[in-house]
Amino acid sequence: MTRIFSGIKPTGHLTLGNYLGALRRWVEVDQHRADSLFSVVDLHALTVEHDPARVRRLSRQAASLMLAAGLDPELCTVFVQSHVDEHARLSYLLECTATDGELRRMIQYKEKGTRARAAGQSVRLSLLTYPVLMAADILAYGTDEVPVGEDQTQHVELTRDLAVRFNQRYGHTFTVPKATHPPVAARVMDLQDPTSKMGKSHESGAGIVYLLDDADVVRKKIMRAVTDSGREVEYDREGKPGIANLLEMLAACEGGNPIDLAGVYESYGALKEDTAEAVVELLRPVRERHAELAADPGHVDEVLRKGAERARGMARPRVDAAYAIGLLPR
Repeated sequence: MTRIFSGIKPTGHLTLGNYLGALRRWVEVDQHRADSLFSVVDLHALTVEHDPARVRRLSRQAASLMLAAGLDPELCTVFVQSHVDEHARLSYLLECTATDGELRRMIQYKEKGTRARAAGQSVRLSLLTYPVLMAADILAYGTDEVPVGEDQTQHVELTRDLAVRFNQRYGHTFTVPKATHPPVAARVMDLQDPTSKMGKSHESGAGIVYLLDDADVVRKKIMRAVTDSGREVEYDREGKPGIANLLEMLAACEGGNPIDLAGVYESYGALKEDTAEAVVELLRPVRERHAELAADPGHVDEVLRKGAERARGMARPRVDAAYAIGLLPR
């Protein structure tokens, strides 16, 4: 069976972008067609300044939302990254395989490092090396496919390079994975800045629809979305990014085509109203199920405990085999 690994970083509240770009596909497609592992990758949240209590709180919330969205522990493995020591063990071995130059070329390191320096903060070494930890996340499980957004493709390419290099130097140990990209709404854009991705850690939440926003808040955010000059509703990603974003959101919610939907509307207002209602209805069952899970934290803890146990059993033999790098076997 094809094996899939993907994760969510608990650096902010999960958004509509996380749902349409990743979670929904995990639920509707990936957990049914493959041996799938989905992780709250909490170690990755430590690469920048953070509040420990907030990371723990967001980790639990992310796990609960993954389950609320429909991930079934009977069909897939849901766990927290830091609960499986093999991730950190393998990460160091891969650091001994990676080079300084290829890590410094990572786009996200350059961007986040620049922002940290501009804010007067030091840049943590882990920000440079976390793509190697991401590679360990993937390679530890013999992963075949990694469903990611376009912004993570570079990291999967690094993972492939490290796997090939390790295999050539120390004997075949790792499966060389490939990145896969969801076909629709892989990048939902910020409602106030439709040229930027809807990110969960953005300073202002005005343009972000969070999964736990109540219905009235969702409606207000979408009705206040930035639009473009002119009055004609047309799908033009470059010329009318605000309208294109709304059309893509509506298409993703209802299963339509943004180009076809553009011909249905004669005003921006009508498009906003329909998009708002479609998003509210899409997220309603997720919010309701999350409320049930939040009232029963013991159930979530048990799912994560069993998931970590299962993940550990999958990862340990392969990570032990990676000791061929020059270490005495355990």
